[in-house]
Amino acid sequence: MTVDSPPTSDAPVLDDDPFGTEVLTDPYDFHRRLRDAGPVVFLPRYGIYAMGRFEEVKASLQDWETFVSSRGAGLADFAKEKPWRPPSLLLEADPPDHTVVRTAMNGVLSPRTMRTLRERFAAPAREIAERLVEQGTFDAVTDLAEVYPLRVFPDAVGLPEEGRENLLPYGGLAFNAFGPDNELRRNALATAAPVQSWIWEQCQREHLAPGGFGAQIWEAADRGEITHEQAPMLVRSLLTAGLDTTVYGIANTVYALSRFPDQWAQIHAQPAKAKFAYDEALRWESPVQTFFRTTSRDVDVAETTIPEGTKVLLFLGSANRDPRHWGEDAEQLDISRRTAGHVAFGMGIHQCVGQPVARLETELVLSALAERARTIEPAGEPTPKLNNTLKGWASVPVRVVPA
Repeated sequence: MTVDSPPTSDAPVLDDDPFGTEVLTDPYDFHRRLRDAGPVVFLPRYGIYAMGRFEEVKASLQDWETFVSSRGAGLADFAKEKPWRPPSLLLEADPPDHTVVRTAMNGVLSPRTMRTLRERFAAPAREIAERLVEQGTFDAVTDLAEVYPLRVFPDAVGLPEEGRENLLPYGGLAFNAFGPDNELRRNALATAAPVQSWIWEQCQREHLAPGGFGAQIWEAADRGEITHEQAPMLVRSLLTAGLDTTVYGIANTVYALSRFPDQWAQIHAQPAKAKFAYDEALRWESPVQTFFRTTSRDVDVAETTIPEGTKVLLFLGSANRDPRHWGEDAEQLDISRRTAGHVAFGMGIHQCVGQPVARLETELVLSALAERARTIEPAGEPTPKLNNTLKGWASVPVRVVPA
């Protein structure tokens, strides 16, 4: 799909394809050009506006009334075409509907719940870290990032053992579906039916173990906080966004630290710094790179008028490396940096509801690894994993020296 730049637009134009293989593999040169072109840029290939600077991205994420999510967080406009699945009650909804379900989810994923999960999650983290450090070399993706969350998260939700191999493909499908009708999206949707069917089945009350997140969501429905029709949709939201992004986040963090050995030395000396390393790694290589919003009215942003009903692509990964906000060393990993306010989890009312779980998992497994490994370094070239929304790796070989 290619359209001409609107004649009334005074926004700079970039002809790049943000969903092309080159940009998805290594987006950072494009991000620099996007930020340098201006605060608002027009991408004629898709007839959309884009923002890559921190100030405008953050402001747009916070202004849910102007930049709405209910018309889809992907390229598809739900006001004009049918969604590929029933829209997410969290990600693809606005107040007041969003407020009701968000409040219920905040109750399920409360700080108290995280405290009770800490020891349950800590033992597998220690066990996996010990085994990998003994090995000496391992793959940060297939041996660690895909293993640990799949070990603890499905149990926390209350899923049965059988069929868990469907979880990662479903997350990959959901995030690819936010993109345009390209090969990545078509391939994901072509294989979707059996995976979608299994996921939806597990969202039903009878398949969820007592005490887990899933059962607690259904109990919220019993109390009248949400409807019984909404309950399985919210369980689905957990399964969509609660695993893939954590897998990417853990792998991206280990990848980052293996490239900056002085930063690893800091968390080896003080494993409690693992949580700060995670936030800085999220900023430096954000798992969720982009999300769309749709304008609910004509809006002026930095002297550019974006018409009502226009798709706007927000580059979270670019905003998180914007030197205008982070300083001239924004491209460097520095775990002592004040990362408060990064947009890797989004911002505003749609900020990731599952981030407490992701933070707990990553802190535990990273600190367990840091305690046991004195150094970490690349043990081969990493292999990118292409996705229309996510930035990460299919393989990250690393070598560690035991403490």
